[in-house]
Amino acid sequence: MTTHRAVHVASAQAPLELVDVQTSPPAAGQVRIDVAACGVCGTDREFVAGHFPGMTWPLTPGHEIAGTIAEIGSGVEGFAVGDRVAVGWFGGNCNHCAQCRKGQFIHCENGQVPSWQYPGGYAQSVTAPATALARIPDGLSFVDAAPMSCAGVTVYHALRSTHAVAGDRVAVLGVGGLGHLGIQFARAMGFETVAVARGADKADDARRFGAHHYVDSTAGDVSEALRALGGVAVVLATAANSTAIGQTVGGLNPRGELVVIGVSADPLPISPLDLITPALTVAGHPSGTAADVEDTMNFAVLHDVRAQIQEYPLEQAAEAYAAMEHGRARYRGVITI
Repeated sequence: MTTHRAVHVASAQAPLELVDVQTSPPAAGQVRIDVAACGVCGTDREFVAGHFPGMTWPLTPGHEIAGTIAEIGSGVEGFAVGDRVAVGWFGGNCNHCAQCRKGQFIHCENGQVPSWQYPGGYAQSVTAPATALARIPDGLSFVDAAPMSCAGVTVYHALRSTHAVAGDRVAVLGVGGLGHLGIQFARAMGFETVAVARGADKADDARRFGAHHYVDSTAGDVSEALRALGGVAVVLATAANSTAIGQTVGGLNPRGELVVIGVSADPLPISPLDLITPALTVAGHPSGTAADVEDTMNFAVLHDVRAQIQEYPLEQAAEAYAAMEHGRARYRGVITI
């Protein structure tokens, strides 16, 4: 047993506290990672609030992890001590359930998420299943890799899973932690990129991230603005606002796709009439597997896609979390160890 520093949340909505914890060697099929960086994701709020079933306390948040393999358990193949790896929302799969047998690893019935099924990355050390590991390319730093394992893969894999092809017009709803990456990936994929957000103050940032057009959702009808540009093949909805998502549907061209990744519990204000005549598709999109994370990071290196990041040392994890929780974070916070 060794000792490392980690953030603990003792119970739902309790404060984040830095403590000493005992580290056991990795079991079969696992590796222990010396964490170098961990992104601060909006979903961390839901863990700290205790909103997921079957949670245990104390909890260590963090599911955007980047670091170096320090120890390897028995039966692990293809990885070695010293490898640079990332672990995201996809924190491991079982390889034997019905969904895994179909190759739907993201839907594994026994899937694991860091901070839910095992302690997360607000820590000096994380032990994770080898199935969760994504290799970090040489051209990407640990700090830049961390947000790619959840935020990055979610927008990148969502866009590449649509029917849009280079030259098509694509709208990204929201210019925040997810949206600013969605804009960059959409531009790099060859899409004519439209950013949609509240207020004129996001316009300059949206264009800096690569948007060809900016639509201020407070300045008029969003669907009309999208139609004035010629309509869009895809709306990637990163904003967690069901009303705002519904306001984009009229801007989709026939057979267009609304892809929802912004999490909200409110119903979408969309009627069957909105969908049937133009043959629109509404789809939810989960994150991505370890292989998808590797694809995301490799694409990011090729096309110079990076999250806009504010760094915090592990000792300031509570401040990093508070900045995200209260909307003070500019795009993505990353805790460094």
